[in-house]
Amino acid sequence: MSIDRLPQLTDAAETPRLVIKVGSALLVGKDGEPRRAWLTLLVAEIAAARARGQDVIVVSSGAIALGARKLGLARGGRGSLADAQAAAAVGQIALAGLWAELLAAHGLIAAQVLLTLEDLEDRRRYLNVTATLGTLLAAGAVPVINENDTVATEEIRFGDNDRLAARVGQAAGASAVLLLSDIDGLYDRDPRLEGAVRIPVVRGVTPEIHAMATGGSSSGLGSGGMTSKLQAAEIAGLAGIALAIIDGRPESPIAAALGAERGTLFCPPARSGRKARARKAWLGGKLRMKGSVTVDAGAAAALARGSSLLAAGVKAVEGSFLRGDAIAVLGPDGAVVARGLSEYDAAECAALMGHPSTEHEALLGYAPRSALIHRDQLVML
Repeated sequence: MSIDRLPQLTDAAETPRLVIKVGSALLVGKDGEPRRAWLTLLVAEIAAARARGQDVIVVSSGAIALGARKLGLARGGRGSLADAQAAAAVGQIALAGLWAELLAAHGLIAAQVLLTLEDLEDRRRYLNVTATLGTLLAAGAVPVINENDTVATEEIRFGDNDRLAARVGQAAGASAVLLLSDIDGLYDRDPRLEGAVRIPVVRGVTPEIHAMATGGSSSGLGSGGMTSKLQAAEIAGLAGIALAIIDGRPESPIAAALGAERGTLFCPPARSGRKARARKAWLGGKLRMKGSVTVDAGAAAALARGSSLLAAGVKAVEGSFLRGDAIAVLGPDGAVVARGLSEYDAAECAALMGHPSTEHEALLGYAPRSALIHRDQLVML
C-alpha cells in the first residue's frame, strides 16, 4: 500500500500503525501548565483510532516545560543542560501521569518509554526497543515515548522529538508518522512572508526542499523547527514510512487537518527487499557517524549502481573508527552520498585507499576482505 493522501492516515487498512508526535508548545501553555482541554480532545482522537483498529504510539514532548514551572526555572528550563535535566526529572512524572489519566478515561493503558540516542543508534539496543514496542502494542497498551532528557547530554541526544518520532516509527514498523506542530505544513518560504505557499505533498526531500526550511521553533518552547522535521521525513522515508506535518493548535487537530487535507505529506520512495530495507533504514537514519571516507567520481557512480565500495576509489579518510562502525561516504564535492558499516578500521582504510584489491594483502599482511564497505551494509542517501 502507498500513502499519498492525508486522509489515509486515519484508515486502519492503509495505516495500521501510526506514530503521533506532540510538541511542547501544544501540550504546555505559556503559564507552564498543561493544556488539559486540548489534550483531552486529542486523546479522544487517539482512542477513536484504536477503536477502528489502528495501533498508536505517542511521542510526547513537554517534560522539561512542565518541570521548569514546578522548579521555578527560567527560560522554560532550557537555560542550561543542568536545568533541562533537572526539569525533565520532575516534569516526566507529571507528563506520564497526565497521559495515563486521560488514556485511562477511554479504557486504554499508557506505557512510558524513555529513550536516549544510543538506544536507537546501537543495533542491538534498537532491536530491543523494537521488541518492547511490539509487545506493548500486542498487549493493547499505548506507548508514550520521550527522550530521556534527565541523562542525555549534548553529545548523546536527539535534541528534538521530530527525529525521535521518525526513528521510533522505524523501530515499531509504523506505516506513518504524524507531527503535530504549531504550523500547518511546509511552505516555500518563511510562512510569515507575504505570498508564502504551503506545499501539500512532497515526494523526496531534495536540497531545494531543505532550502525552504527555517531552523527555529516559533513557539520558543520546543527544540525543533522545520529543519528537524525535514530530517525526520528523510529518516522515515528510508524505511518506507510516510510522514505528515499538520497544525496541532485547533481542537481535535487530527480530524480538523486530515478532514480538510490541510498539511504537508511526505511520501516515501519505493523500496524493495523488506529485510534489507529494515537494516538499511536503521543505518540511514543513524544520526552519528564515527568517521568518513571521500570517494572519487568513478566510485560514487559505482555506488549509485548498487556496487560495494572498493578502496581504490577512496581519496581521503577522516575520523577514528573501528571495523563495524558507521561511517559517511562523501562524494567528490564533499556531500554525503551514502552511509555504511566499515569493514576496516580507520588506519587500515588509510593504508588501503587508492590501491587496487590485488595489492591489499601485501599492504595489510593478511587476506583482505571483499570491500571497504559491502553493498549489503551500505545505504545511498
